[in-house]
Amino acid sequence: MNNYELMVIFTPVLSDEEFKTAQKKYADYITSHGGEIVHSNPWGLKSLAYPIQKKTTAIYWVLEYSAPSDFNEKFKVQMNRDDQVLRHMITALDKYAVEYNAKKRSGVKNTEPEKAAE
Repeated sequence: MNNYELMVIFTPVLSDEEFKTAQKKYADYITSHGGEIVHSNPWGLKSLAYPIQKKTTAIYWVLEYSAPSDFNEKFKVQMNRDDQVLRHMITALDKYAVEYNAKKRSGVKNTEPEKAAE
């Protein structure tokens, strides 16, 4: 099982219920294909850096999960077929990124001692 981070940009016309339904659909898709959800972080409505399909805002969702290595190709096909998804990006996480994300979620500060100003 490899670790991944998914960022999805949904169309801004979704209601809260439709957004939650879309999140559940993709989370269930991952778990039904042998994956495991590590963390879900809905960012909500944000401005886009540039217009996508004549839209200047979108709903962002970040999901951290672990899944078999052959899973992502099937997953990308499902997201490409969905009209609610404007863009998506899957990033493979190494062990340092997984550790960093876990520390960030738990609120642990940097454990390295601060260097004194010289």
